[in-house]
Amino acid sequence: MTETFQPGGIATLIGSLPLADHGEAIDLILEHTPQIPFWAQLPVHREEGMMAQFSNGLPGLCKDNGKVIVNTESENFDEQLLQFYEEYMKVLDGKIDLEASRFALEEDTARGFFELLKRLPALPVAPIAVKGQITGPFTLATGIVDQNKQAIFYDAQLRDAAVKLLAMKARWQVRQLLRFKQPVLIFVDEPGLAGFGSSGFTSISHDDISHCFEEIFEAVHKEGGLVGVHVCANTDWSLVLDSSADIISFDAYAYFDRFILYPEQIKTFIDSGKILAWGSVPTLNPEEIVRESIDSLWDLWQVQVKQVAALGINMQKLINQSLITPSCGMGSLGLDSAEKVIRLTTAISRKARKLKFSA
Repeated sequence: MTETFQPGGIATLIGSLPLADHGEAIDLILEHTPQIPFWAQLPVHREEGMMAQFSNGLPGLCKDNGKVIVNTESENFDEQLLQFYEEYMKVLDGKIDLEASRFALEEDTARGFFELLKRLPALPVAPIAVKGQITGPFTLATGIVDQNKQAIFYDAQLRDAAVKLLAMKARWQVRQLLRFKQPVLIFVDEPGLAGFGSSGFTSISHDDISHCFEEIFEAVHKEGGLVGVHVCANTDWSLVLDSSADIISFDAYAYFDRFILYPEQIKTFIDSGKILAWGSVPTLNPEEIVRESIDSLWDLWQVQVKQVAALGINMQKLINQSLITPSCGMGSLGLDSAEKVIRLTTAISRKARKLKFSA
């Protein structure tokens, strides 16, 4: 799949922006990253938070003091669970249109998606790809709790429902975006994976997460999309490198030294035609954003690329299979900081795309 999409160092951004107006957000995106535009999540709106935006449709979903939870003790929970699986099977069997199901994104919680749909047909130059995103299954199912404050990941049935919900929401996005006849990238945002292996998640296994991932990845692939996994911190990178994901989006600025500890998996990943999305511009610490410049970040990226190439990967192949991004979303930044991050990202991308090496 990835062989037909080689970004060659083009820039794109990660989901969130520090704006309140979705029209302004898409203007900013199309001005700076028109080749791979995406739909913006604006977390200033509570309904666009990572849990709220993609949990609609879960059986037992309700709010407790303003926080999304799943109440398995509600009077009609069993009926809701049955209805969920019946609708899921009817969509798979073609008895219900995906577009008319609970698995479709809704305009009041994903306005950025619908704003992107409106703007894409009027672009003077077609993009080379279009990007969507979902909250990852580990992050969602460990971030949402039941009425007893236990993460729903620990309930096998609720975990399964959450995975199926996300898989179908990802399929819906791919189906909508493929209308524009360009490759569709769906990033699975997994900030929660930074906690995998810690004392809070000791009973969750590598296989538990892998099974969740593969169900979602398969759904994206069946619709004809490419799937990326975004982790904005350190994790067990074998979880992603050994998976069927097409793209790994990682914080190269702060965690490259941890990522490079998986040399064999990285080489296999690149040799198979897959893509690295280098999060080369810091977003998590405003002081770093102030301190860094185009030159400093460009020097750092070149050092890192050479280290990966030293694993036995052709330099031109590596660049062909690279995206340049910020290290994470920018929803928590001030607008001035976010705009600097975007300028730095696109500047590094321009430099990367000029590099030429022998095949």
